Amino acid sequence: MHENYVFKITLEEKVMNCLSPSILSADFANLGEQVRMLDEAGAQYVHIDVMDGRFVPSISYGMPVIKSIRSCTSRVFDVHLMIREPIRYIADFAASGADMITVHVEACSDVVATIEKIREYKLKVGITLNPDTPVSAIKPYLNRVDMVLIMSVNPGFGGQKFITSSVDKIKEVKRLRDELNLSYDIEVDGGINIDNLATVLEAGANVIVAGSAIFRGDAAENVKKFKSIMSVW
Repeated sequence: MHENYVFKITLEEKVMNCLSPSILSADFANLGEQVRMLDEAGAQYVHIDVMDGRFVPSISYGMPVIKSIRSCTSRVFDVHLMIREPIRYIADFAASGADMITVHVEACSDVVATIEKIREYKLKVGITLNPDTPVSAIKPYLNRVDMVLIMSVNPGFGGQKFITSSVDKIKEVKRLRDELNLSYDIEVDGGINIDNLATVLEAGANVIVAGSAIFRGDAAENVKKFKSIMSVW
């Protein structure tokens, strides 16, 4: 974690469910203000999707955008790298203000080296896998990470429909956590809205990424609606 920022995450919040709104769905003409709004509304994380146009079809944004909004909030920057061989850029994302970096198992030729590179910068480590990739692909690395991200849409675009089979993956990752006596968070990303939020929470997810469902309409009010549901799980 960055020494320059004092996080507004209490001990109680660390073991509770956390909301991580995805700024991919934000209004980029007012991005700084929207990030401040998320902070004030009570979102614990800011989810930052970085796409390279190679691992996924789309190109989003990179280090300059992250650096430009770092001063807007002290909340955790939850950076999801949808890029090939992310090990090449860990130092740059760390310098830009990332607090947690999640990488795809499919995108790394050496997963362990990538995890260790993230650790070098004293950042939290997440690992993720595409919807068609079995959980067995990440099992060898579960004891090395702080978070497992379950993609509930195919990565690369916002606003997609939730893939219902993702619920079984969440349950499987939770089962493995219990069996292996580990303590990683379980994050879910893609197509999450008020209607299916309880389903993924019940399955075992405790970090919720939402983009369109937050930024469509009154974002601050939507954050509060999400947090209200999450508070009872």
